[in-house]
Amino acid sequence: MRVLLVGSGGREHALAWSLAVSPLLTKLWIAPGNPGTATLGENVPIGATDVAALVEFARDNTVDLVVPGPEAPLVAGLADALAAAGIRCCGPTAAAARLEGSKSFGKEVCDAAGIPTPRWERFDDPAAARDFVARRGAPLVVKADGLAAGKGVVVAATEAEAEAAIAAFMEQGTLGEAGAAVVIEECLEGPELSVFALCDGTDAVFLGAAQDHKRAGDGDTGPNTGGMGAVSPPPFATEALGGSVMDGVIRPALAELARRGTPFRGVLFAGLMLTDAGAQLIEFNVRFGDPECQALLPRLRSDLLPALLAGCDGELAAFDLRWEPVVSVAVVLAARGYPGAFRRGEPIGGLDATAALPDVLVFHAGTRATDGAIVADGGRVLTVCATGPDLAAARARAYAAVNAIDWPGGFCRRDIGLSWLTADRPGTA
Repeated sequence: MRVLLVGSGGREHALAWSLAVSPLLTKLWIAPGNPGTATLGENVPIGATDVAALVEFARDNTVDLVVPGPEAPLVAGLADALAAAGIRCCGPTAAAARLEGSKSFGKEVCDAAGIPTPRWERFDDPAAARDFVARRGAPLVVKADGLAAGKGVVVAATEAEAEAAIAAFMEQGTLGEAGAAVVIEECLEGPELSVFALCDGTDAVFLGAAQDHKRAGDGDTGPNTGGMGAVSPPPFATEALGGSVMDGVIRPALAELARRGTPFRGVLFAGLMLTDAGAQLIEFNVRFGDPECQALLPRLRSDLLPALLAGCDGELAAFDLRWEPVVSVAVVLAARGYPGAFRRGEPIGGLDATAALPDVLVFHAGTRATDGAIVADGGRVLTVCATGPDLAAARARAYAAVNAIDWPGGFCRRDIGLSWLTADRPGTA
Protein backbone atom coordinates (compact mmCIF):
# COMPACT_ATOMS: atom_id res chain seq x y z
CA MET A 1 0.00 0.00 0.00
CA ARG A 2 1.10 3.51 -0.90
CA VAL A 3 -0.31 5.88 1.72
CA LEU A 4 -0.53 9.66 1.95
CA LEU A 5 -1.05 11.00 5.48
CA VAL A 6 -2.28 14.60 5.72
CA GLY A 7 -1.27 16.91 8.57
CA SER A 8 1.67 18.15 10.60
CA GLY A 9 0.88 17.76 14.31
CA GLY A 10 1.40 15.28 17.11
CA ARG A 11 -1.66 13.34 16.00
CA GLU A 12 -0.14 12.87 12.54
CA HIS A 13 3.21 11.79 14.00
CA ALA A 14 1.36 9.15 16.05
CA LEU A 15 -0.56 8.00 12.97
CA ALA A 16 2.66 7.82 10.95
CA TRP A 17 4.29 5.78 13.73
CA SER A 18 1.37 3.35 13.73
CA LEU A 19 1.13 3.05 9.94
CA ALA A 20 4.88 2.66 9.46
CA VAL A 21 4.96 -0.73 11.20
CA SER A 22 2.28 -2.27 8.96
CA PRO A 23 3.56 -5.10 6.76
CA LEU A 24 1.10 -3.86 4.13
CA LEU A 25 2.88 -0.51 3.77
CA THR A 26 5.30 0.02 0.90
CA LYS A 27 5.49 3.83 0.88
CA LEU A 28 4.38 6.55 3.29
CA TRP A 29 4.20 10.25 2.47
CA ILE A 30 3.19 12.93 4.98
CA ALA A 31 1.92 16.33 3.82
CA PRO A 32 3.36 18.53 5.13
CA GLY A 33 4.63 16.50 8.12
CA ASN A 34 7.15 17.54 10.76
CA PRO A 35 10.67 16.49 11.87
CA GLY A 36 9.22 13.49 13.69
CA THR A 37 7.27 12.14 10.71
CA ALA A 38 10.36 12.61 8.52
CA THR A 39 11.95 9.65 10.34
CA LEU A 40 9.04 7.38 9.35
CA GLY A 41 8.24 8.40 5.79
CA GLU A 42 8.77 11.16 3.25
CA ASN A 43 7.50 14.64 4.05
CA VAL A 44 6.08 16.57 1.10
CA PRO A 45 5.62 20.37 1.16
CA ILE A 46 1.85 20.51 0.59
CA GLY A 47 -0.41 22.25 3.08
CA ALA A 48 -3.08 20.19 4.78
CA THR A 49 -5.90 22.33 3.33
CA ASP A 50 -4.54 22.54 -0.24
CA VAL A 51 -7.10 20.08 -1.57
CA ALA A 52 -6.21 20.44 -5.24
CA ALA A 53 -2.49 19.88 -4.65
CA LEU A 54 -3.13 16.88 -2.39
CA VAL A 55 -5.35 15.22 -5.01
CA GLU A 56 -2.83 15.94 -7.75
CA PHE A 57 -0.01 14.44 -5.68
CA ALA A 58 -2.07 11.37 -4.84
CA ARG A 59 -2.95 10.84 -8.49
CA ASP A 60 0.60 11.41 -9.76
CA ASN A 61 2.11 9.04 -7.18
CA THR A 62 -0.49 6.26 -7.48
CA VAL A 63 -1.52 6.61 -3.84
CA ASP A 64 -3.77 3.78 -2.65
CA LEU A 65 -5.09 5.45 0.51
CA VAL A 66 -5.22 8.98 1.89
CA VAL A 67 -5.48 9.34 5.68
CA PRO A 68 -6.51 12.87 6.75
CA GLY A 69 -5.42 13.85 10.25
CA PRO A 70 -7.04 17.28 10.89
CA GLU A 71 -10.64 18.27 10.31
CA ALA A 72 -10.14 21.32 8.08
CA PRO A 73 -9.35 19.47 4.82
CA LEU A 74 -12.34 17.19 5.38
CA VAL A 75 -14.70 20.12 5.86
CA ALA A 76 -13.12 21.64 2.72
CA GLY A 77 -14.05 18.56 0.67
CA LEU A 78 -10.84 16.51 0.46
CA ALA A 79 -12.68 13.17 0.58
CA ASP A 80 -15.08 14.30 -2.16
CA ALA A 81 -12.25 15.42 -4.45
CA LEU A 82 -10.33 12.18 -3.90
CA ALA A 83 -13.45 10.10 -4.59
CA ALA A 84 -13.92 11.96 -7.88
CA ALA A 85 -10.32 10.98 -8.73
CA GLY A 86 -10.94 7.34 -7.78
CA ILE A 87 -8.67 7.41 -4.71
CA ARG A 88 -9.63 5.97 -1.32
CA CYS A 89 -9.85 8.38 1.60
CA CYS A 90 -10.45 7.30 5.20
CA GLY A 91 -12.49 10.33 6.08
CA PRO A 92 -16.00 11.72 5.61
CA THR A 93 -17.37 13.80 2.77
CA ALA A 94 -17.78 17.52 3.31
CA ALA A 95 -21.50 16.98 3.93
CA ALA A 96 -20.85 14.40 6.66
CA ALA A 97 -17.93 16.43 8.08
CA ARG A 98 -20.46 19.15 8.98
CA LEU A 99 -20.86 17.13 12.18
CA GLU A 100 -17.76 19.02 13.30
CA GLY A 101 -17.77 21.91 10.85
CA SER A 102 -21.06 23.20 12.26
CA LYS A 103 -21.89 22.75 15.94
CA SER A 104 -25.56 23.41 15.21
CA PHE A 105 -25.66 20.70 12.52
CA GLY A 106 -24.20 18.22 14.99
CA LYS A 107 -26.90 19.18 17.49
CA GLU A 108 -29.61 18.76 14.86
CA VAL A 109 -28.35 15.25 14.14
CA CYS A 110 -28.44 14.45 17.86
CA ASP A 111 -32.01 15.66 18.18
CA ALA A 112 -33.15 13.75 15.10
CA ALA A 113 -31.38 10.55 16.18
CA GLY A 114 -32.50 10.69 19.82
CA ILE A 115 -28.95 11.12 21.12
CA PRO A 116 -28.91 12.79 24.57
CA THR A 117 -27.33 16.24 24.34
CA PRO A 118 -27.56 19.46 26.40
CA ARG A 119 -30.40 21.84 25.57
CA TRP A 120 -29.18 24.35 23.00
CA GLU A 121 -30.02 27.21 20.69
CA ARG A 122 -28.21 28.75 17.72
CA PHE A 123 -27.82 32.52 17.22
CA ASP A 124 -26.50 34.63 14.38
CA ASP A 125 -27.57 37.90 16.02
CA PRO A 126 -25.53 38.99 19.06
CA ALA A 127 -28.44 40.93 20.57
CA ALA A 128 -30.63 37.82 20.49
CA ALA A 129 -27.81 35.80 22.01
CA ARG A 130 -27.44 38.30 24.86
CA ASP A 131 -31.18 38.29 25.47
CA PHE A 132 -31.08 34.49 25.74
CA VAL A 133 -28.26 34.70 28.30
CA ALA A 134 -30.23 37.24 30.34
CA ARG A 135 -33.32 35.01 30.29
CA ARG A 136 -31.55 31.72 31.05
CA GLY A 137 -28.81 32.89 33.40
CA ALA A 138 -25.41 31.31 33.99
CA PRO A 139 -23.65 28.95 33.89
CA LEU A 140 -23.81 28.45 30.14
CA VAL A 141 -21.49 27.21 27.40
CA VAL A 142 -20.92 29.49 24.41
CA LYS A 143 -19.55 27.81 21.27
CA ALA A 144 -18.51 29.18 17.91
CA ASP A 145 -20.62 27.37 15.33
CA GLY A 146 -17.71 26.84 12.93
CA LEU A 147 -14.21 25.37 13.13
CA ALA A 148 -12.07 27.21 15.67
CA ALA A 149 -9.07 24.91 16.28
CA GLY A 150 -10.23 24.04 19.79
CA LYS A 151 -10.47 27.69 20.85
CA GLY A 152 -14.15 28.33 20.17
CA VAL A 153 -15.65 27.16 23.47
CA VAL A 154 -16.18 29.29 26.58
CA VAL A 155 -17.61 27.76 29.74
CA ALA A 156 -19.20 30.88 31.22
CA ALA A 157 -19.69 30.76 34.98
CA THR A 158 -21.37 34.20 34.91
CA GLU A 159 -23.60 36.11 32.52
CA ALA A 160 -20.79 38.63 32.05
CA GLU A 161 -18.45 35.89 30.82
CA ALA A 162 -21.09 34.63 28.39
CA GLU A 163 -21.67 38.16 27.08
CA ALA A 164 -17.92 38.67 26.67
CA ALA A 165 -17.68 35.47 24.62
CA ILE A 166 -20.58 36.60 22.41
CA ALA A 167 -18.90 39.95 21.85
CA ALA A 168 -15.52 38.37 21.07
CA PHE A 169 -16.85 35.74 18.68
CA MET A 170 -19.68 37.60 16.94
CA GLU A 171 -18.72 41.29 17.05
CA GLN A 172 -14.95 41.47 17.43
CA GLY A 173 -14.40 38.56 15.03
CA THR A 174 -11.67 36.91 17.11
CA LEU A 175 -12.37 33.59 15.36
CA GLY A 176 -13.24 34.95 11.93
CA GLU A 177 -16.18 33.37 10.14
CA ALA A 178 -16.17 30.47 12.63
CA GLY A 179 -17.66 32.76 15.26
CA ALA A 180 -20.21 34.58 13.10
CA ALA A 181 -22.87 32.34 14.66
CA VAL A 182 -22.82 30.72 18.09
CA VAL A 183 -24.46 27.82 19.85
CA ILE A 184 -25.36 28.41 23.49
CA GLU A 185 -26.10 25.34 25.57
CA GLU A 186 -26.75 24.37 29.15
CA CYS A 187 -23.68 23.66 31.27
CA LEU A 188 -23.45 20.11 32.57
CA GLU A 189 -21.33 18.62 35.32
CA GLY A 190 -19.44 15.34 35.40
CA PRO A 191 -16.33 13.65 34.01
CA GLU A 192 -15.64 14.15 30.32
CA LEU A 193 -14.92 11.23 28.02
CA SER A 194 -13.83 10.99 24.40
CA VAL A 195 -14.93 7.84 22.55
CA PHE A 196 -13.64 7.00 19.09
CA ALA A 197 -15.12 4.74 16.44
CA LEU A 198 -14.01 3.74 12.95
CA CYS A 199 -17.02 3.89 10.64
CA ASP A 200 -17.77 2.62 7.13
CA GLY A 201 -21.07 4.36 6.51
CA THR A 202 -23.16 1.60 8.06
CA ASP A 203 -21.10 -0.24 10.67
CA ALA A 204 -18.63 0.92 13.30
CA VAL A 205 -15.77 -0.53 15.34
CA PHE A 206 -14.78 0.80 18.77
CA LEU A 207 -11.44 2.64 18.59
CA GLY A 208 -10.90 3.28 22.27
CA ALA A 209 -11.62 5.93 24.87
CA ALA A 210 -9.57 8.71 26.40
CA GLN A 211 -9.93 11.71 28.68
CA ASP A 212 -8.48 14.99 27.43
CA HIS A 213 -7.28 17.78 29.74
CA LYS A 214 -8.25 21.01 27.98
CA ARG A 215 -7.26 23.87 30.24
CA ALA A 216 -3.72 25.22 30.28
CA GLY A 217 -3.04 25.04 34.01
CA ASP A 218 -2.89 22.44 36.75
CA GLY A 219 -6.12 21.84 38.60
CA ASP A 220 -8.05 22.48 35.39
CA THR A 221 -7.37 26.23 35.53
CA GLY A 222 -6.52 28.81 32.90
CA PRO A 223 -7.75 29.19 29.33
CA ASN A 224 -8.99 26.40 27.10
CA THR A 225 -6.40 24.95 24.74
CA GLY A 226 -6.30 22.37 21.98
CA GLY A 227 -5.47 19.83 24.71
CA MET A 228 -2.65 19.56 27.26
CA GLY A 229 -2.67 15.81 27.85
CA ALA A 230 -4.77 12.66 27.85
CA VAL A 231 -5.26 9.34 29.61
CA SER A 232 -6.38 6.21 27.78
CA PRO A 233 -8.41 4.58 29.07
CA PRO A 234 -9.48 6.59 32.12
CA PRO A 235 -10.44 4.33 35.04
CA PHE A 236 -14.20 4.77 34.59
CA ALA A 237 -14.18 3.85 30.87
CA THR A 238 -15.43 0.27 31.24
CA GLU A 239 -16.22 -2.09 28.40
CA ALA A 240 -19.91 -1.73 29.23
CA LEU A 241 -19.71 2.06 29.00
CA GLY A 242 -17.97 1.84 25.64
CA GLY A 243 -20.65 -0.50 24.37
CA SER A 244 -23.43 1.81 25.52
CA VAL A 245 -21.84 4.77 23.73
CA MET A 246 -21.49 2.76 20.53
CA ASP A 247 -25.16 1.72 20.72
CA GLY A 248 -26.60 4.98 22.06
CA VAL A 249 -24.50 7.59 20.26
CA ILE A 250 -22.28 6.32 17.42
CA ARG A 251 -24.68 3.97 15.63
CA PRO A 252 -27.71 6.28 15.88
CA ALA A 253 -25.61 9.10 14.40
CA LEU A 254 -24.49 6.85 11.54
CA ALA A 255 -28.07 5.81 10.86
CA GLU A 256 -29.28 9.43 10.82
CA LEU A 257 -26.51 10.54 8.46
CA ALA A 258 -27.24 7.62 6.15
CA ARG A 259 -30.94 8.56 6.22
CA ARG A 260 -29.95 12.06 5.10
CA GLY A 261 -27.95 10.63 2.20
CA THR A 262 -24.57 11.55 3.69
CA PRO A 263 -23.11 8.29 5.08
CA PHE A 264 -20.15 8.77 7.40
CA ARG A 265 -16.86 6.99 6.71
CA GLY A 266 -13.75 7.54 8.80
CA VAL A 267 -13.05 8.22 12.46
CA LEU A 268 -15.96 9.59 14.49
CA PHE A 269 -15.14 11.18 17.86
CA ALA A 270 -17.91 11.53 20.43
CA GLY A 271 -17.11 14.06 23.16
CA LEU A 272 -19.27 13.15 26.14
CA MET A 273 -20.16 14.43 29.59
CA LEU A 274 -21.01 11.68 32.06
CA THR A 275 -23.76 13.19 34.18
CA ASP A 276 -25.83 11.68 36.96
CA ALA A 277 -28.58 11.23 34.35
CA GLY A 278 -26.24 9.36 31.98
CA ALA A 279 -23.86 10.19 29.11
CA GLN A 280 -24.68 13.28 27.03
CA LEU A 281 -23.07 14.22 23.74
CA ILE A 282 -21.23 17.53 23.98
CA GLU A 283 -19.90 17.55 20.44
CA PHE A 284 -18.85 15.38 17.51
CA ASN A 285 -15.46 15.55 15.82
CA VAL A 286 -14.75 13.85 12.51
CA ARG A 287 -11.19 12.67 13.17
CA PHE A 288 -8.88 11.41 15.90
CA GLY A 289 -8.40 13.85 18.75
CA ASP A 290 -5.12 15.54 19.54
CA PRO A 291 -3.64 14.56 22.04
CA GLU A 292 -6.07 11.62 22.46
CA CYS A 293 -4.68 9.94 19.33
CA GLN A 294 -1.18 9.96 20.81
CA ALA A 295 -2.53 8.22 23.93
CA LEU A 296 -4.69 5.71 22.06
CA LEU A 297 -2.41 4.33 19.36
CA PRO A 298 0.39 2.99 21.62
CA ARG A 299 -2.27 0.67 23.09
CA LEU A 300 -3.35 -0.73 19.71
CA ARG A 301 -2.13 -4.27 19.13
CA SER A 302 -3.82 -4.74 15.74
CA ASP A 303 -2.51 -3.39 12.43
CA LEU A 304 -4.15 0.01 11.85
CA LEU A 305 -3.80 0.06 8.06
CA PRO A 306 -6.19 -2.80 7.18
CA ALA A 307 -8.71 -1.35 9.61
CA LEU A 308 -8.65 1.98 7.77
CA LEU A 309 -9.03 0.17 4.46
CA ALA A 310 -12.01 -1.76 5.80
CA GLY A 311 -13.58 1.54 6.80
CA CYS A 312 -13.18 2.84 3.26
CA ASP A 313 -14.51 -0.35 1.65
CA GLY A 314 -17.56 -0.94 3.85
CA GLU A 315 -16.12 -4.09 5.43
CA LEU A 316 -16.26 -3.35 9.16
CA ALA A 317 -19.23 -5.60 9.94
CA ALA A 318 -16.95 -8.57 10.65
CA PHE A 319 -13.90 -6.55 11.71
CA ASP A 320 -12.36 -6.43 15.17
CA LEU A 321 -9.42 -4.71 16.84
CA ARG A 322 -7.22 -5.92 19.69
CA TRP A 323 -5.73 -3.71 22.38
CA GLU A 324 -2.84 -4.08 24.81
CA PRO A 325 -3.96 -4.35 28.45
CA VAL A 326 -2.08 -1.18 29.46
CA VAL A 327 -2.81 2.41 30.40
CA SER A 328 -1.35 5.24 28.33
CA VAL A 329 -0.62 8.79 29.49
CA ALA A 330 0.15 11.61 27.06
CA VAL A 331 1.64 14.91 28.29
CA VAL A 332 1.81 17.92 25.98
CA LEU A 333 4.83 20.24 26.18
CA ALA A 334 3.85 23.71 25.02
CA ALA A 335 5.69 26.99 24.52
CA ARG A 336 5.35 29.38 27.45
CA GLY A 337 2.50 31.77 26.78
CA TYR A 338 0.36 29.25 24.88
CA PRO A 339 -2.53 29.51 24.03
CA GLY A 340 -1.63 33.20 23.82
CA ALA A 341 1.55 34.69 22.35
CA PHE A 342 4.64 32.49 22.53
CA ARG A 343 8.24 32.46 21.32
CA ARG A 344 9.60 30.35 18.49
CA GLY A 345 13.08 29.13 17.66
CA GLU A 346 14.29 27.89 21.06
CA PRO A 347 16.37 24.69 20.81
CA ILE A 348 15.11 21.50 22.44
CA GLY A 349 17.61 18.98 23.77
CA GLY A 350 17.50 15.44 25.08
CA LEU A 351 14.95 14.12 22.61
CA ASP A 352 16.86 11.06 21.44
CA ALA A 353 17.68 9.95 24.97
CA THR A 354 14.09 10.53 26.06
CA ALA A 355 12.62 8.53 23.19
CA ALA A 356 14.94 5.63 24.11
CA LEU A 357 13.40 5.27 27.58
CA PRO A 358 11.35 2.07 28.08
CA ASP A 359 7.67 2.33 27.08
CA VAL A 360 8.06 5.97 26.06
CA LEU A 361 7.27 7.71 22.77
CA VAL A 362 7.88 11.36 21.87
CA PHE A 363 5.64 12.76 19.15
CA HIS A 364 6.52 16.03 17.41
CA ALA A 365 3.97 18.74 16.67
CA GLY A 366 5.21 22.34 16.61
CA THR A 367 8.88 21.63 15.88
CA ARG A 368 11.31 22.54 13.11
CA ALA A 369 14.70 21.12 12.15
CA THR A 370 17.38 23.83 11.85
CA ASP A 371 21.09 23.14 11.27
CA GLY A 372 20.78 19.65 12.71
CA ALA A 373 18.90 20.81 15.81
CA ILE A 374 15.24 20.63 16.76
CA VAL A 375 13.69 23.96 17.72
CA ALA A 376 10.24 24.96 18.98
CA ASP A 377 8.02 26.31 16.21
CA GLY A 378 4.47 26.30 17.56
CA GLY A 379 2.21 26.46 20.58
CA ARG A 380 1.87 22.76 21.36
CA VAL A 381 5.33 21.48 20.52
CA LEU A 382 5.71 17.87 21.73
CA THR A 383 3.56 15.10 23.16
CA VAL A 384 5.37 12.73 25.51
CA CYS A 385 3.58 9.40 25.89
CA ALA A 386 4.20 6.44 28.15
CA THR A 387 2.41 3.16 28.83
CA GLY A 388 2.29 1.10 31.98
CA PRO A 389 0.33 -1.68 33.67
CA ASP A 390 -1.72 0.93 35.52
CA LEU A 391 -2.27 4.68 35.62
CA ALA A 392 0.30 5.34 38.35
CA ALA A 393 3.06 3.53 36.47
CA ALA A 394 2.21 5.19 33.16
CA ARG A 395 2.19 8.66 34.79
CA ALA A 396 5.54 8.05 36.46
CA ARG A 397 7.14 7.02 33.17
CA ALA A 398 5.61 9.91 31.27
CA TYR A 399 6.79 12.57 33.70
CA ALA A 400 10.25 11.00 34.02
CA ALA A 401 10.49 11.37 30.25
CA VAL A 402 9.25 14.97 30.37
CA ASN A 403 11.90 15.76 32.96
CA ALA A 404 14.61 14.39 30.66
CA ILE A 405 13.82 16.93 27.93
CA ASP A 406 15.95 20.08 27.98
CA TRP A 407 13.71 22.96 26.98
CA PRO A 408 13.60 25.89 29.41
CA GLY A 409 11.05 27.70 27.22
CA GLY A 410 8.45 24.97 27.54
CA PHE A 411 5.83 24.08 30.11
CA CYS A 412 3.35 21.30 30.76
CA ARG A 413 0.58 20.39 33.13
CA ARG A 414 1.88 18.27 35.98
CA ASP A 415 -1.48 16.74 36.86
CA ILE A 416 -2.48 14.71 33.79
CA GLY A 417 -4.53 11.83 35.19
CA LEU A 418 -3.65 12.78 38.76
CA SER A 419 -7.22 13.38 39.94
CA TRP A 420 -8.05 9.72 39.42
CA LEU A 421 -5.31 8.76 41.88
CA THR A 422 -6.12 11.34 44.57
CA ALA A 423 -9.92 11.59 44.81
CA ASP A 424 -12.86 9.28 45.26
CA ARG A 425 -14.85 11.10 42.65
CA PRO A 426 -12.84 13.65 40.69
CA GLY A 427 -14.15 16.45 38.58
CA THR A 428 -13.70 16.90 34.87
CA ALA A 429 -9.90 17.31 35.06
